[in-house]
Amino acid sequence: MKLINFLNEFTTDKIQEDVVSSRRDMFSSFSKIGKNLAMSALPLGLGLSTVATKAHARKPGDAVSALQLALTLEYLEDEFYDLALQSGVIPAGTREEKVYMQISKHEQAHVDFLVAGLTAAGVTPVSKPTFDFTVGGAFDPFNDNGIGQDTAYAQLLALAQAFEDTGVRAYKGQAGELMGTPYLTPALQIHSVEARHASEIRRIRGLKGWITGSERGEGMPAPTQAVYDGEENFTQAGVDLTTLGTGSPFTIEASSEAYDEAITGDTAVAIASLFIVS
Repeated sequence: MKLINFLNEFTTDKIQEDVVSSRRDMFSSFSKIGKNLAMSALPLGLGLSTVATKAHARKPGDAVSALQLALTLEYLEDEFYDLALQSGVIPAGTREEKVYMQISKHEQAHVDFLVAGLTAAGVTPVSKPTFDFTVGGAFDPFNDNGIGQDTAYAQLLALAQAFEDTGVRAYKGQAGELMGTPYLTPALQIHSVEARHASEIRRIRGLKGWITGSERGEGMPAPTQAVYDGEENFTQAGVDLTTLGTGSPFTIEASSEAYDEAITGDTAVAIASLFIVS
């Protein structure tokens, strides 16, 4: 499925048992997204010359592009959580609200670090894009007036999972570009925290904290599969994981869950661009 159709056909998969009916009404409008988006309108440049190019055209060791891409993704997450906390959609006084508050602090810290690092290196940080988390009005995760708080919160949680799972794989995909630079270690440190975020969000949604194969998890609409494609890799360092653990409780599913896969910068850009106003 082309990434331009990401979020194009949100289905009626179960997100939470208690919001099934209202969610079905909301998801019926998501099929309109693809009709309003065109690749030519996506701001794939993000202020960089290489981030938007094909993967094979990227320059080896392009640390600046890697950091600029990371900053753009952090901008997205930072604003998303900031708006989420202001929206009133997240149940007040709950553990979930506290989790979102802490994640929001982390994302702001990541933005500040990347801006400072790029500036210190003599590079102008990419400007913060203008984000549209409604994707042209197809849904509204921050407004409970029209669709109800439960439905808005279900949308908010689904977006949070997609963003966090994308971020984890994107940081992993850019690690090679940072080899030999002082930014590899802090990037890996950010990566591990983003993974903790992803696990927290998935558990809030009633899912396991890790990914099995390329399954996006219960309740995630089919078009979000782009975030999870490639996770079904069962070969690591030339070792076929399906041959391990014969006769033991160690299953193929457990083998998959024990390893996460990367995504390319281009895939991360294409996903993020759907939420950026051109």
